[in-house]
Amino acid sequence: MYIQDLNPTDHLAFSALLAVLPLATLLVLLAGLKWKAHWAGLAALGVSLLVALFAYSMPLGQALNAGAYGAARSVLLILWITFNAIWIYNLTVETGHFAVLRRAFGRISDDQRVQAIVIAFCFGALIEALAGGGSPVAICAVMLIAIGFHPLKAAALALIADTAPVAFGGMGSPITVLGSVTGLPADDFGAMVGRQTPFLALLIPFVLIFVADGRRGLRNAWPAALAAGSVFAVAQFVFSNYAPYQLADIFAAVLAAGAVVVLVRVWKPAQPLQYAGSGIPALAGGAADEASPALARKAGRPSGDSRTDVLMAFAPYAIIVAVFSIAQIGPVKEWLATLTQVYTWPGFNIQNAAGKAVPTLYELNWASATRKRARSSRSSRPSWVGSA
Repeated sequence: MYIQDLNPTDHLAFSALLAVLPLATLLVLLAGLKWKAHWAGLAALGVSLLVALFAYSMPLGQALNAGAYGAARSVLLILWITFNAIWIYNLTVETGHFAVLRRAFGRISDDQRVQAIVIAFCFGALIEALAGGGSPVAICAVMLIAIGFHPLKAAALALIADTAPVAFGGMGSPITVLGSVTGLPADDFGAMVGRQTPFLALLIPFVLIFVADGRRGLRNAWPAALAAGSVFAVAQFVFSNYAPYQLADIFAAVLAAGAVVVLVRVWKPAQPLQYAGSGIPALAGGAADEASPALARKAGRPSGDSRTDVLMAFAPYAIIVAVFSIAQIGPVKEWLATLTQVYTWPGFNIQNAAGKAVPTLYELNWASATRKRARSSRSSRPSWVGSA
């Protein structure tokens, strides 16, 4: 029998430092020592086991079992989204439609600052909403490089743009996980987050144009930043508070992009910022002007992409948005929930500090993955998941 002790040092600050050690290990190894992600992840797992064994006095077998349980939960909750996002990206690259997407965004405006808002902020938010897991940064950075941004600046722009959308990333995975480990309604968390992140969303486009072109960018391109930021902020607030939070970033991104498209029909920057180089800027690990499969014209006519070409390029993302939206409709949502199977994870014998048995349930939501299954009570959640 393992009895949970959430404050093993009898000092809340020291216990919190112990609990944060695995995350700190991961961040230091990734960002500081530049380890590869899989090795950094394994090292963080090792630190987690050591903390569980020696700080929280958890038996070795149950600590290993807790790690396996967490890994199993992540398959449908997080990894399923990321794997499919990578598959869709590779599909668009191999068929040439990724290059069509890049050219379509380029035709919205000939100003790089406006393009950065549409690509990094709006399209990046859509990818973040559908996939998360770093995919919007990787995909949008390649697009920004293709329209003339230096690779380091492109990566910075993509990372900055993802600040506001990431709270609802991966079909609201952070909110869903928070609800599952606290036992509180995830919809309430979504509403709370939706009252805070819009303030960031309003500012992020201004930061983007400042990073892209300094003060001149703010003077010349502020209307585009205001249009995208304000529409995104309002939409994120409305959908997170009055609709399923999983849809907040999806519709915020689409509406913000639409606002910029409408704006540039009646307004253009007085001093456009345009790429003046010849050829393609250097991609990571490659030389300038080196051909990239992601930028090659495999689809579309040499004379220009037709409307059908553009629709085909956007079709995978439109289909995903449609499917996830349909899945939130009452009867459909309820039917998908009935297909979820719940199992008791074997091998655990855990009690909380009050002496009550901690249920360890595994939800196989194969038909509704990425969407939180409704719970009828708080008692069904494994209260130790957050620390394990």
